[in-house]
Order: sequence, then C-alpha cells, then structure tokens
Amino acid sequence: MKPVIALVGRPNVGKSTLFNRMTKSRDAIVADFSGLTRDRHYGDGRSGEHEFIVVDTGGFEPDNATGIVKEMAKQTRQAVAEADAVIFVVDIRAGVAGQDHDIARYLRTTGKKLLLAVNKAEGMPESPLLGEFFELGLGEPHPISAAHGQGIRSLTDAALAHFEWAEDEAAEPEEGAPIRLAVAGRPNVGKSTLINTWLGEERLVAFDQPGTTRDAISVPFERGGQKFELIDTAGLRRRGKVFEAIEKFSVVKTLQAIADANVVLLLLDATQGVTDQDAHIAGYVLESGRAVVLAVNKWDAVDDYQRQTLQRSIEQRLAFLKFAPVMHISAIKRQGLGPVWKAIADAHSSAMRKMSTPVLTRLLQEAVEHQAPKRAGAFRPKLRYAHQGGMNPPLIVIHGNSLDHISETYKRFLEGRFREHFKLTGTPMRIELRSSKNPFDTKE
Repeated sequence: MKPVIALVGRPNVGKSTLFNRMTKSRDAIVADFSGLTRDRHYGDGRSGEHEFIVVDTGGFEPDNATGIVKEMAKQTRQAVAEADAVIFVVDIRAGVAGQDHDIARYLRTTGKKLLLAVNKAEGMPESPLLGEFFELGLGEPHPISAAHGQGIRSLTDAALAHFEWAEDEAAEPEEGAPIRLAVAGRPNVGKSTLINTWLGEERLVAFDQPGTTRDAISVPFERGGQKFELIDTAGLRRRGKVFEAIEKFSVVKTLQAIADANVVLLLLDATQGVTDQDAHIAGYVLESGRAVVLAVNKWDAVDDYQRQTLQRSIEQRLAFLKFAPVMHISAIKRQGLGPVWKAIADAHSSAMRKMSTPVLTRLLQEAVEHQAPKRAGAFRPKLRYAHQGGMNPPLIVIHGNSLDHISETYKRFLEGRFREHFKLTGTPMRIELRSSKNPFDTKE
C-alpha cells in the first residue's frame, strides 16, 4: 500500500504550498462532505519509483477557552491517525508560537513518525533562528522553502525512510492469480450491505489477512471457479468468525484500495444521484488507470422519472467513464448481482488483454488511411508502428516522426479504433507517443 504523509500546522504557515510541491500538481482530490472540510486535500506524490499519498489538512485553530487537544478539528485528527508519517509545518519568520507547543504536545502522544519542517527558510539553511525550534521536542528541524522548492526532496526522503515498500503486483499478475476487487463509494450507498450479501449468499469462507497498515482487510473468496480478493473500503472488522461491516468512510483507505485493485466497483446511490464525492472518487479511479464497473444501488427505490434523471446525470457528470458498464442493482434485495460479476470479469479481462505488435501496427495503419492526422506546419506527423507497453491499464506505445503535434482528439480517435477491435470494456486506455530523434538535428 502507498504510505500516507499528513501535513499539519497552524494556519498560513505554507502547508498547501508544500502540498503542491510534493504532489507536483494542484489537481488534488477534495473530500467535500460531512466531517471533512473543503481545505482537506488528497494527492499523489512520487519519490523515485515509489508513490505515496499526501494529505493537506486545515490549520489547527483551537478555542482559547478549551485548548488545542480538545477542540482540534475532527478531520485533522483523522488525517494524523491514518498517516504513516506526519510533517509538522512551522514558520521560521514567525518563530515558535504558543500554539506550536500545543500542536507538538498533541503530536508526541500519537506515536506517529514526526518531522518538523521549518518553512520560509529560503536563503537561511543554517540560520540561528532554527535553534529555537528544538524546544518543540520533535528532533532536528528541516529548513525548507515550499514556495521556492528548497529542501523538499530531502524532507520527503526523510518522511519515507524505513518504510517497507510492497512489490507492484498490478503490473504482471501470475497465471491464475485472484482478481483484486475494490468496492468504493460514499458512506451509506450500500457497500456494507453488498459485501455482506456476497459473503452470506455464496457461503464463503472469509478471513483476515493481517500485516497491512490501518487494519485494511482483504477477503478472499471464489465464485464460479474464479478467485477474487475483495479489498475492503467499508471498514470490515472481524468479530469471532463473523464479519461485521461498518460504514466508516476513510478517504485514505479508499485511495489505497483503488491503487491496489485490478478492478473497482464504484457504487452509486440511485436515491441521491451523482454527487461531487462520486465524481471525485471516479476521477481518482481514472487517474489510477484501474478498470471500473459502475453499480447503481437502490434501483428498486426510484421511479421511472428518477431513473431517467439519474441516467442523464451519469452521462454528464461521469462522462470521462463512458467506457465503464453501468449496472442497476438492489443489494438488500439481491437483485441484479449476477450481471455485476460478469461485468467485473469482462473489465478485468479487458484490462489484462494482450495485444500483439503486428495487429496493433495494422490497426494503426488502417486508422491513418481512414483519417490522417492534421498537418503541423510544413510536416505531417507520421505514425509508423505500435506495440503494447503495459497492462492494467492497457498501454499502447506509438512510434513515428513529429508526433508532438498529434492532438488529443486524434488520440481519442485511435483509442476508439483499438477499443473496437479488441472489444475492450470497463478499462481506461493509455496511448503514449514517441517521436524518433533526427540524427541531423544539431539543435541543443
């Protein structure tokens, strides 16, 4: 699983700027619903070959009458609890404030790996002002400048040091390996009901798989001769030999489950339509490149007008998942669950499809003959051959000349041709363009 780094500190010390530096993007997932503030962002970061999740929390704003520990924001406490490492951000120009002592005192009680980042220290890596931050009792301070990008790499490396990285199992699965399935969705959409229905209806022997962080549980089971491994996002807990599903939403757990899965079953609530939270989770699924099946739960609880409205909402708000099949189910009444399994198997098969180089190259040449790419200046891009570069999601690498001028519209045209031939459903596809280097080009 990806490690989690939480950024905490007083307001206006530069946490969001540091977040943007660590994720190299401002396109963070915003969990905007009850219990989480809008300024709590989740994003992916990368250090070398390893990926991690960064959580940007709101500032600690305690009530003067009750103090920091009692009145600390609920969402910030949860971010700290879910983190593998916590970076406490302070401001070197403002010095050590009384609130910093309160925050440090709380963090020391959490038992988490703590790092002290002294921000806005551009040009003063050995300033005597750093000395006063030792009194917070969090070890040696790391001088950084989030605005200028100074000291960020060493801070990230320190936060991720000694973390045990799991091997990437999604790249090339073994023959006969189980399909890793994550059930994702907002609270109260019926994830627990669906999971309990599966476990009860199939009379499966399920067990905990210990050793993963934050009590994430995988439930192995078999259906129709196909082995599955259910990656929990609903907070399954074991009580004796009986599983009890608890609807406790965790953004971090959901993001990690999606990243670890082969296929994601994204559950929607027919009675509430497509919400911002649904769109955020769907966006992360697409970004992660995972195969996805949309399941609209509580379909029996809405009338024809609501069904038509919901269908339009899915087409508009989740247009970027138009490749995903949409299933209509009722978990509590056990209706429509059979076709869901077939859709999951088809999505997994598409995500793991092997495509030969000769077939891909022939499809590419046929597509160019049907519609050539637009001319760019004096040259027209030339697409010569294609081969497969990876699976889950399928990656097609196209080689040629002057491919930098290929438009996104033409890439979607090519994707459509590849999808149609290989009958890919339920999986995103990546197309990578690689232009040949001109040996006579002497420009630096």
